Amino acid sequence: MAFEMIVNVIADLIGPLHGGEMLLTFLATSAVFSAVLIVVLMPLLQRYALARPNARSSHRVPTPQGGGMAVVAAAALPAVILLLLFGTDFKFYWGSGRSLLPILGVFPSVIVLAILGAIDDIRPLPVLPRFLLQGLAVAAVVAPLTFTGNTILPVPAWIEFAILLFAGLWFVNLVNFMDGLDWITVAEMVPITAFIAFIGFAGFGPIRALPSPVAIMAACLCGALIGFAPFNKPVARLFLGDVGSLPIGLLVGWMLLELANAGALAAAILLPLYYLMDATITLFRRLARGEKVWEAHRSHFYQQATNNGYSALAVSAHVFALNILLAGLAAISIASPSLMVQFACVLAGVILVSALLFRFSKPRLEIAR
Repeated sequence: MAFEMIVNVIADLIGPLHGGEMLLTFLATSAVFSAVLIVVLMPLLQRYALARPNARSSHRVPTPQGGGMAVVAAAALPAVILLLLFGTDFKFYWGSGRSLLPILGVFPSVIVLAILGAIDDIRPLPVLPRFLLQGLAVAAVVAPLTFTGNTILPVPAWIEFAILLFAGLWFVNLVNFMDGLDWITVAEMVPITAFIAFIGFAGFGPIRALPSPVAIMAACLCGALIGFAPFNKPVARLFLGDVGSLPIGLLVGWMLLELANAGALAAAILLPLYYLMDATITLFRRLARGEKVWEAHRSHFYQQATNNGYSALAVSAHVFALNILLAGLAAISIASPSLMVQFACVLAGVILVSALLFRFSKPRLEIAR
């Protein structure tokens, strides 16, 4: 009886909310929960999860890591509550209801990567078993999309599965690789998740097929990262760690995959384009030099920027501003069904990112003089 009363109260609270109010409710709840969890966990992380400077690091003193535990938990909690209280059909704002099962299917993989990341933060794992477990987690997310008729690419399902598995594995790892500077993951992922949440709740443009669970998770992850941001601002008092960057990479990769599946492939490419280009170009350059690409390094463009006179705050501010521009291009690509417009938006995005990468690779003018 008490449980039913709680369900009815929450349903009454959620039911009248419109899209913007719903978005802000999920975002604010996750932000507060993330910040509170971090405060609770901080003494434990300071004692057992210190990240000591190495060849890859941008920090100079041991700093606690593992903040990703709070971020992932805060991002997942609202969706878990919805599942426990309302089952798999969430019918209060979306009328006929949208199944929450897509979230339930992603959770096991998120948990696996979080555990894997936590272990790796404490004691680095060998490369092969780490990639195998990551591959299994990504496969569990990709398979339902590719083998249920929801094709994104005009190729047989097994080929699409192989392509998306490779792309997903790369995306999870590049998010981990790029999480090497104060605020940079916040600057990258907050605009992406905010954009996906907005178009999911608002039904922006012709994209009305984006499942509502994707919008829920995007709003929750956005809020959780905002709650983490004060602790990670330069000079950071806390890092995400692999326990955060790996599952965040999986969650955002899943959201982008759902966005592409809803008919917005150009937007799904544009939103993470800075991370994609920085990490991929760096990988190929290191391969060309014959370096061991799995070892720690400082070759990313954002790392070069700090060597060239940019502060961590300046780098993250540049990345954030760029992502706002990329989100604008993504919105244009969604609003117009023209392939020419979408191609032009992607090309413009590539030019903008290339300009920033070039700028990061050169000394700041006031230092070069």
